[in-house]
This record gives sequence, structure tokens and C-alpha cells, in this order.
Amino acid sequence: MKFSLFVHMERLNADQSHQELYEEFIALCEIADRGGMHAIWTGEHHGMDFTIAPNPFINLADLARRTQNVRLGTGTVIAPFWHPIKLAGEAAMTDIVSGGRLDIGIARGAYGFEYERLHPGLDAWGAGQRMRELIPAVKGLWAGDYAHDGEFWKFPATTSAPKPVQAPHPPIWVAARDPNSHEFAVANGCNVQVTPLWNGDGEIESLMGRFNAACEKAPEIERPKIMLLLHTYVGSDADDVEQAAREVSVYYNYFFAWFKNERPIHQGLIARLSEEEIAANANLSPAVMKANMPIGTSQEVIARLKAYEALGYDEYSFWIDTGMTFERKKASLERFIAEVMPAFR
Repeated sequence: MKFSLFVHMERLNADQSHQELYEEFIALCEIADRGGMHAIWTGEHHGMDFTIAPNPFINLADLARRTQNVRLGTGTVIAPFWHPIKLAGEAAMTDIVSGGRLDIGIARGAYGFEYERLHPGLDAWGAGQRMRELIPAVKGLWAGDYAHDGEFWKFPATTSAPKPVQAPHPPIWVAARDPNSHEFAVANGCNVQVTPLWNGDGEIESLMGRFNAACEKAPEIERPKIMLLLHTYVGSDADDVEQAAREVSVYYNYFFAWFKNERPIHQGLIARLSEEEIAANANLSPAVMKANMPIGTSQEVIARLKAYEALGYDEYSFWIDTGMTFERKKASLERFIAEVMPAFR
């Protein structure tokens, strides 16, 4: 099982500038590269200080000059916000800049907040349909002289300019949850990214079951890879672990608030949650966070990850966005590299 870092700029309040957050983002990515991680993933979001990532290709092009070995992935671009010709060209240019290190993850998107602003009237089903049309079109553009007459896009014969370095194209990953998404990904020769969020081992096993079922339905296609994405914290001791569980609990309360899209937002920041509101959400308590995610000492995290490896996951991505201080994120990532990863060599 390979290991990667999933990272954005993120803030819950305006205490830090965006410039400071970007410098911290870069520092974490450089640690991942020096530490021998397989890949770095960063995604796309708009108008949200909770996840600051307007165009992952810009970040990855910068990282291409600051890193040596790590692969660089979009985790993920949001399909309905892209025209196929634009996505094919920008991805190909990033593959050239990175020397053929690009992986491209594509998703339908998750936040109604973003749909309202970039594509009014769009819902998750419509976004998923656009993703299913987008991916074959991008592949066609990379092959060249490709014309498209679909439900959402129409254009005459076009060749991506430039074309990617990797042949036939960079690996494509699909963010999948329901069985239909797994089947679409496998049938189209795409790898799969999954995240159970805070839902725990039952969901982790179920997601692998959906992937395996999709592979069984397409035996003629070479089995793609599957990546598990989870919030992770490697603590120095029991008190450190308990603090991390509390911090991840707060983070998920804000995640859920953004997802519900009901609270006031000012200057890109959602209205602060009170301690009473957070405490009232028992499904996102610190105890649930610790029970359902690899938040523990190095040995506890190793044991959890060994179970994921045994299920068949090819890659494990350390989701570091937690609202914690940079110092705490850095310490956890360094312990992961020094104490957890060697157990899998």
C-alpha cells in the first residue's frame, strides 16, 4: 500500500493571511516529498476559506518546481465547472511542467454553495451526468482530432494543445461512492478515490465491496487502483491524541455546516459555531472521530492501516486538513513518515 498526502489551504477564522497559509501548504508538501510519500493531492473549491483551492493545476505546477519525486494529483477537479477542451489542455500542460508526474482526479462536487454560484440550478445528479460525459471527451481530446456532440457540450474536431507527456494520458481517478460511480470508473479504465468521511470501518468495507463488484462486472478490463482517503493524526501520547480528536470533531462540524449551506457566510468564512452547537452534534463527537478514523499513536495507526491494506486498498491518503495549527499538522505528518510508513516497507 502506497501513501500520499491530501492537503489544501484551510482556515476557520481570519487569524492567518492567505499568504501564510500557502507557505504552510508548501512546507507540508515538501515534507511529504522528502519523506518518500508516493503522491500529493490537492483539490478544487471556490469562495470558501474552509478549503482554499480555486485551481489545483496552479498549485501543482508550483509544486513541480519545489519537489523531486512525488506524484502530483488533483484531488479533485469538479467536473461541471470545466469545459472538456479547457480541462484537457490545462491538465496536459501541468503534466509537461511536472515532467509526467500528474494524476488527475475528477468528481461531481459536493457543496451546494458552489453549485449555486458557479452553476445555478445544478444538483448532484446533474453534476454526476456531466462528469460521465466529461471524462471520455477529455480522453478523446488527448488522442486528437476528436469531435463531441453530447448533452452538455458540443464542439467540432479538436486536439488538445498541448498533449500530455504520459502515454496514452495521465492516470484518471474518479471520486466514487455509489455502485454506479464505481461501475462507470472501472468501465472507463479509471482508478477510484473513496472517502468514508467519519463513517468508520463499515463504510470502508462497503466501499471496497462496491469497487470489487464493479471489477467483477467488467472482467475484460485490467483491474484499476483504489485509494482510501481519511483524516489521520499520529499523536505523541494519549493527551495529544485526545486533543486531535477534539480538533477533528470541530473540523467536521464546520464541514457539515458548509455542506448543509444554511449558515451566514461573510468574507468567505461561515458564521462561527458555538460550543453548545458543537456539543449537541453527538454523531461528530471526539469519541466518534477517534473510533472511526486513524487518530492515535503510531502503533494504533499502523494497526488500522494494516486492516485497510488487507481489504485491498492500493493507496492510503493522509488527509491533513483539520483546522489544527501548522505545528501540530507538521509533527503528525513527520511521525507518520518516520514511525508508520516503515511498517509497510
